[in-house]
Formats: sequence, structure tokens, C-alpha cells
Amino acid sequence: MAEEAGSVWAIDIGNNSLKALYLSTERGVVEVIGFDNIRHGKILSGSDVTDAEREELVALTLRKFVNKYDLSLDEIAVSVPSQNSFARFVNLPPVEAKRIPEMVRFEAVQQIPFGINDVQWDWQLMTEPDSPEIKVGIFAIKNEVVNSALEHFNREDVQASYVQMAPMALYNYLLHDRPELVTSDTQATVVLNIGADITDLVVCTKSAVWQRCILIGGNAFTKAIADTFRLNFQKAEKLKRTAPVSKYARQIFQAMRPVFTDLASEVQRSLGFYNSSNPNTKIVKIVALGGGTKLRGLLKYLQQTLQIPVERPDSFKRLGMGPGVSPAKFHENVGDFGIVYGLALQGLGLARIESNLLPRNIARSMAWASKGKYFIAAACILLSVSLLCFGRTAWDGMNHNKNGPLRLKISRTLSDIQDAQDTFSSVQNQIADHNTAIDKEFEPFEHREIVPLLYETILTALPNAENNQKQARFYKAFAEGDVQAVTAVPRRRRRQIFITSIQAYFTYDLAAGQFGGADLFRSSRGMPGGEGLGDEYGEYEYEMMMMEEMGGMGEYSPMGFPGMGTAEEKDSGFVVTVVGYSPYGNNTMDLSRLIDPPGVETQPDRWGLVTRLAHLDDLVEDGKSPFELYKKDEVPEQFGLEVKEVSWDEEIPRGIGVQEIRYKTPIPAPDDRGEYVLVDPMTKEIINRVPKLDEKGRPETFQGKEVPIVNDHWFILNLKFIWRDAPEPPEQPMNSMYPGMRR
Repeated sequence: MAEEAGSVWAIDIGNNSLKALYLSTERGVVEVIGFDNIRHGKILSGSDVTDAEREELVALTLRKFVNKYDLSLDEIAVSVPSQNSFARFVNLPPVEAKRIPEMVRFEAVQQIPFGINDVQWDWQLMTEPDSPEIKVGIFAIKNEVVNSALEHFNREDVQASYVQMAPMALYNYLLHDRPELVTSDTQATVVLNIGADITDLVVCTKSAVWQRCILIGGNAFTKAIADTFRLNFQKAEKLKRTAPVSKYARQIFQAMRPVFTDLASEVQRSLGFYNSSNPNTKIVKIVALGGGTKLRGLLKYLQQTLQIPVERPDSFKRLGMGPGVSPAKFHENVGDFGIVYGLALQGLGLARIESNLLPRNIARSMAWASKGKYFIAAACILLSVSLLCFGRTAWDGMNHNKNGPLRLKISRTLSDIQDAQDTFSSVQNQIADHNTAIDKEFEPFEHREIVPLLYETILTALPNAENNQKQARFYKAFAEGDVQAVTAVPRRRRRQIFITSIQAYFTYDLAAGQFGGADLFRSSRGMPGGEGLGDEYGEYEYEMMMMEEMGGMGEYSPMGFPGMGTAEEKDSGFVVTVVGYSPYGNNTMDLSRLIDPPGVETQPDRWGLVTRLAHLDDLVEDGKSPFELYKKDEVPEQFGLEVKEVSWDEEIPRGIGVQEIRYKTPIPAPDDRGEYVLVDPMTKEIINRVPKLDEKGRPETFQGKEVPIVNDHWFILNLKFIWRDAPEPPEQPMNSMYPGMRR
């Protein structure tokens, strides 16, 4: 089993480029610390590249990588290609655990198609220790393949810690990053890694893996283009990469079509062989990786030919981005990083298959080298501690003799500390008095959260997905900004209320509180920009400013003053004016019933806005709302609802809709300057009353009058709320000229 490391570099040298991934678990999750994808000067398998030139190209690329990064402190995991590699899963007869290695070696000699001394091999138990079935995986690769791969690293003085076959690295990637795809042995997922020269086909189940190397890769498409158009390899490669935007795209894809067919046939043949050997396992998905997947149309062709869903990941699900790593740049190379991701997981101790094909002599040398460092460090520490002990004893003896004045100074300092502690105790006794003064200063801010809570209570009572399940999907679409789904519901059927303003002020005498203190309406109409908001204070804003200046809501009441008049008990609370508009209904009566439907007290599913506000205790979890609707049905003057049509030419409240110019016909005539209308800010539907137009854009008339189209309606809702936990009214001095105001 691999020892878990804090960080690891994984390196895969392919025919096209060197891929490297630097992963770490130091922050508790697997995350990318660094990555690189360095292209070779030429494609190594190109027809014009000699063996000597290929070695030189690899050396140059690796040297460039080593010079760019410090690899001395981290584990290194490298991959070897699947050619000449071997992986087989066998079931052993029931034997004692200590005899399993002996049985595995016997099976390895029988199964591996090369001499046992000519390969590097390893094995791994694939079943649980207490399982009655003993299944082991045997992995091997020829010595010359491993030595050739490691030779490049040895030249650059880079010591590899792990050597793994590319297909096993892909298997480790899938089991860690996409565990939902390999949950059993009866359903398999195929990883298809299309490289420059070969394609690795890896069939993955929960406890086994089957691999095949297909000798068709991205270069096969390049060679097909080169042969068809009589180009050299480099020019054909460039033409392949730019095929989708080339004016000769059809001819290029026609030239590559035989390779499409050959690759699909080889994949189909391989999967057919697997299915015949594993009839109880069904292949459910193909995950495509590698640079070859970037070829336009290839994955779609494979999916249509194989009749199996093909997915090309655009990100790794369980891999985080470390600080300083660009997610956008990393995701551009996700398809190339499947092998190095699996390699790095093995180095971190998180891989399912942990076989290591590193030559045993190198592994032993590394083990002794690592232990040697600890032996030397331990000896150095022991020597250092001994010298420090002797030195410390001599040093303390000398210091004791010469530090007499220092000890006297310390004694005086301790005396000063005692005096400071006495002073501190005295100050602590005064803390209670200071806390009382502080609490008194903060009294004006005691109830500053109550007005936002009142607003939240009103907004919660509006029609929404919780109280109108029939239109829950509509409310969700509106919240997500899905205009198409919103407009799919006819506007007049949308049980929706838009609030443009809520005005509220506190009074100690709700019965005497008056509505209408705020300037709610536009100051000018019929002209663009006529909102009339300006910088001036309206009557309500001025009163609220004065209230704040005179000491907060506990000191101000527009109508009547606490501490005067009769001694009858008065209710304290808020006088509220809610202004808004709604697309619902065909007339003012429909909107009135949406806001305050009559006769529905015992039918909660038919409650309107006002009905819910009248039953606030039923809407909160603890059944104790801080507010109570004040005498709506008992005293007519304590409640009011006004509903009218939204019209451009008539007085309407501020904040309704957005001004736009709309033309009478889809293609405006030269003399058609359009007209200003109010539109829904989200859907851009007209919400004000407009004349009905005929096909030529002229208003239709009936009995000499224009036929109107009535859209939205606006409303002003006046109501009062008792504040159940309101503070007591302040006492007023009898000689005050203005009761209720702070002097």
C-alpha cells in the first residue's frame, strides 16, 4: 500500500506533450497546486521524426519542465504506456492469508506472457480481507519499457517514486472522481483515452478492470489528411486542428472518415469481446479523455455507432483549485489530465489500485536512502542536545554570579506589579457604574430591528410558492429570471403582487393615527423622465426626518400626543401604507379579491394578502407574532384599499414599471415616432392601459370612443398594526408646550 504523501507531482510523457499535475492534501482536500502541459517541438510519432530526434525532443521538454519547477521535496509518479503491458484479474482458491503471495507468484508465472525475470510486476488484493472469494490483480510490464521511461528522468536527476501503467491510472481516476459510475460489478463504465498514437480502452467495474490498447490515435487522422492532400505531417496536423473553420472542412472530414470508421469498429470489437467474456456486466457509459476527443464530431460519431452514451468531462468533480491556480486555464486541459490525475491519487494514497512497477533495486535504494537521512538526523540531534546541556550548566553558573543587580530589579518590578493589581481591582469596582451609563446611552437603539421585521412580515404575506402551490413553478421561474417560463403563464393569471413602496410610522395612539402623510404619486405624467423624484423632501420624508432629529420613534406621533387627553388605554403600533401593482385579473375587483378576498376566514388556501396579515399568529412557527392587524373590520377608518388601472395619462404612484418607446407596427413607418409606455422591468410586457390597434397600427373605436386594453392595476393599501411589545409612552411634563417631543 502506498504511503500517503502531502503533495505529489504526476508526470505523463506522451507523443504530443508532457502533462504534469501537482496535487496536495495539506488543507484537508485534494486540490491542484500546479499543472503544466508542455508540447514537444514536434509530434514524436510523426513520420519525419527519427529515433534519435525523438529522444532529444523528450529530453528537451523534460529539461524545460525540471528547470521550471522544484521537484526535490515532493514524490514523483510517472506513467508508462499500455503497449507491452499486462493486467489480469484471477480468482484464487481458498487459502490462508499467509499463502496468498505464494499463490500469486505461481499465477503470475502462468499468466504473464513474458519471462518472469524480463518484467517488472506487482499484485494487489481486489476483494475485502473477510470475503470468501479471493480475487487478485496481477500487473506487469517489460523491463525495457520501464527502463526507457525512467532513463529520461535519471538524466535530469529526478528520482521517480511510483511507476504505473496508464490504464490503471485512468481506473484510479474514475473510481475516485466519479464513484457513482462504478457502484457494482454488473454495470461497467468505459474510459476511452484517445492519445496521439494509441487509444487506451479501459472497462471499469467496482472490483475489476479490463484494458485494451487500440493502435489508432490522433495521428491516424493527421496521416489520412496528409495522404489525401499530399502534405507533410506538420502541415496536415495544422490543417486538422483548424478543420472546423476551414473552407475545405467538408473535404477534410471526408478524408478522415475512414479513420472514424476504423476507430469505431475497433472499439466495438473490443467491447463485443468484453461482453462475451462478461455476459452479466452491462456497459452503461463511455467517458472520453485525451487530446483526440477535441476532434470535432468524433464523440458524436462514436455515440451513434456504439449506441452508448459518450461523455467528455469539462471538469473534475472532486478536485479543488489551490490558491494561485487559474481554474479557466486548468479546465482547458482537463481532457489531457486523466492519466496524471490517477497517478497523483496513487502518490497521495487515495487510489484503488496501488501496484508500483518501479524496479525493485531502485525501490530498495530509495528506502535505505530515506532511512539514512533519519539516522543522521537522530545522531545530530543527540549530539546537539548533549552539547547544549553541558553548555547550559556552565552558562547558568556564570549568570547567577553576575546577575545580582538584575535580581534586585526583578524584586522591585514585582512590587510595582502588585501595586498595579491593587489599582486594577479598584477600577474593576467602578465597572458596574460605567455599564449602567453605557446601557442608558444605547437605549434609543433598543428597538431598531422592529421596522425591518414589520416590512419582512408584510412581504412574507405576499403570494408566493408556499401559500400558492398551484403556481409554485411560476414563482421559481420568476426568482431565477427565466423570462420564457414566466411569460408562458398568461399575465392576467399571475397571482403576483409587486410592492413599490412601504411607508410606516410609529404612534402611541393607533386610533388617532392618520393615513396619507406621504407623497406617493408621480409629480408629472405623460412626459419622458417625469418621475419627479428630485432631491426635495415630501411631507412624509420631512416628518420622518423630524422624528429622527427629535429622538427616535419613541418620541413622535403625527396625530395626538402621549400623556394628554383622557386616561383610556391606547394601542401603540405602526400606521402603514403599502403601494404596489399587480398583473392579476381583468378589472379592479379581481385585484381587490386577490388582496382582500371576502368570506375566506376559514379557508386558508384562499387567503389573500390582508387575510394572511390578519392571521399572523398562524404564519409564524411559535404562534406568537409581534404584530396584530388593528381593527380592520371593526372601524372602517382604520383600513383602506384603493385599486385603479395603470394608465400613462393619469396619476399613478411612483416606481411602477419602466418607461419605453413602443411603435404602433412591428416595422415603424417614417412618421411613426412611437409613444411612451410603461413596461414590466423583467418581461418587457406593457403594463399600462393602451388603445387597441388594428393591423395598420390605428386605434380601434366603438361608438366613437377608442377601445382600450387594460393591463395591470395599481393599489394603495392603508392598514395599522398593533406592536404587542411596544415600549411604554414617555411621561410628559404638564408645562410642556409640545407634548410628545423631547426637549
